[in-house]
Amino acid sequence: MSVRRLILYVMLTAGAVSFIYPFLWMGSISLRPMTEFQDLGLFSKNFTLANYQAVFDRIPIGRAFMNSCLIAGTVTCSVIFFSSLVGYSLAKLKFKGQGAIMAIVMISMMIPGQLTLIPLYQLIVYFGWADSYLGLIVPSLMSGMGILIFRQTFMTIPYELMEAARMEGAGEFQILRKIFWPLAKPAIVTIGILTFMGSWNEVLWPMIVVHEKAMMTLPQMVVLFTKGGESGGQFGVEMAANMMLVVPIIISYSFFQKYFVEALASSGIKG
Repeated sequence: MSVRRLILYVMLTAGAVSFIYPFLWMGSISLRPMTEFQDLGLFSKNFTLANYQAVFDRIPIGRAFMNSCLIAGTVTCSVIFFSSLVGYSLAKLKFKGQGAIMAIVMISMMIPGQLTLIPLYQLIVYFGWADSYLGLIVPSLMSGMGILIFRQTFMTIPYELMEAARMEGAGEFQILRKIFWPLAKPAIVTIGILTFMGSWNEVLWPMIVVHEKAMMTLPQMVVLFTKGGESGGQFGVEMAANMMLVVPIIISYSFFQKYFVEALASSGIKG
């Protein structure tokens, strides 16, 4: 092994450790008694689940977890479905105003979400969707990034496959479902992970729309728990709540990281 390659491996290892260690330490702290919070090591002889039990005793964390699963799951599925429809239309169909629609999609990705919070909240109140799942789900049913990734992915699929399917009597949706979706698995996984992570970690919008504890999402509940005083300033209890928020994201990414990297590497702007 050359010295240059050895130095590269050492630098990559150091970078990986510096990134992973805080998460490992957070998990370790969440399992320790209060007397060991100052220890920067990862191991202890007194690991306990008392901090997690305290979280469940003080706040409805289970209900918040189920709310987040429902909302993030619904948003992810809807973004994949609707974005693939639009991406297919922009990539393979010819119609008037196609360029304008693509321009609108690109422009929408450049607008900070904070600028639309007030008008969006007014619409939610007008429709009576405050403190409801609709208020949390409907504004996120479509994604400009999802449309772009699907469009770029579908543009790489030959027209000959579409023509062959049409000769067999397949409609546009059948072509999308039976040909394009199976060939676009990396893009579907990538959009799914990005959307799920974004929806799961969203705090600002739920804070605006939801005020009843029964409707709160997990990130919203954790923020109120750690910053609102319900944790009693107990560091281990706060870390336990944060671990319950982080672990689902780590698990989902670990399972699908291969497709995630593959899609990002092949989704450059073409045509």
